[in-house]
Amino acid sequence: MNLLRLILRTSLLIYLILIPVIAKATVTKVIYSAGEVQNETRFSDVIEILCTALEKTRSRYGNYECIADTQIMPKKRVLQELEKSEHNINVTWNPTSAELEQRFSTIRFPLRKGLLGYRVLLINKENQEKFNQIKTPEDLKKVSLGQGVDWNDNTIYENYGIRVIQGKYAQLFKMLTANRFDGFPRGVGEILNEYEKNKDRNPELTIEKNLLIYYPFPYYFFFNKQDTALRDRIEAGLRIMQKDGSFDAIFNKYHQDAINKLNLKGRNVIRLNNPFLPKDTPINDMKLWYVPTR
Repeated sequence: MNLLRLILRTSLLIYLILIPVIAKATVTKVIYSAGEVQNETRFSDVIEILCTALEKTRSRYGNYECIADTQIMPKKRVLQELEKSEHNINVTWNPTSAELEQRFSTIRFPLRKGLLGYRVLLINKENQEKFNQIKTPEDLKKVSLGQGVDWNDNTIYENYGIRVIQGKYAQLFKMLTANRFDGFPRGVGEILNEYEKNKDRNPELTIEKNLLIYYPFPYYFFFNKQDTALRDRIEAGLRIMQKDGSFDAIFNKYHQDAINKLNLKGRNVIRLNNPFLPKDTPINDMKLWYVPTR
């Protein structure tokens, strides 16, 4: 009996010793959405944040693969795929909403420090004078704005009575050139690259000089509700990055140059409320948010 008890104790001890070894030997496979167009570069910063969060937690959670899905697909379909019980994509990123936070598990950590809510307009050169007259949210009703199909912030503009013309992302630049709408609001971290990529094909385009539209618009990681272990690992990595400065380093790497070139501090800020912002948004945690005047 004593021998049996000794064998059982020894087996249990070996099992407990091997648990972390086995866990670390398991590779966490993280597949993120590849974007809406070929050779997508708009989300390089978010992808680097994702992979860095996994790296920061390697010693605790083990090895990982951080790779793009093989298919190009619109955001609406990405979310549909992520929601399935059997899903290939297991993480994506999106501006938050109450509806999305009900459908998915998320981490309330603004990946771009809320910078996506600061919008500078692409316009036709001939329309700069028209935008010189825009000073208030009410004035924005005098112009029309181009937006992607089903983008989360469409409803923010529409809530103010601002006319929104929707189209596929890749077509919006041509639509602007053809005067289908007056302005195309772009995130601070997006507009310079997009302008450079499209200016030769659309020489009438320019960056509007004076306005900065702002609404609270945090960008989060979203997960299938079953993927709690992956969500917890990514959140742990983000918190480490916040403390050791690596999160701010990535933010500065991708966005500081644009912040300087676009002269955010010198622009007239038009503030819009976001009535669709979930009530649990950490809006008062100032460590998480970028403020141009700070």
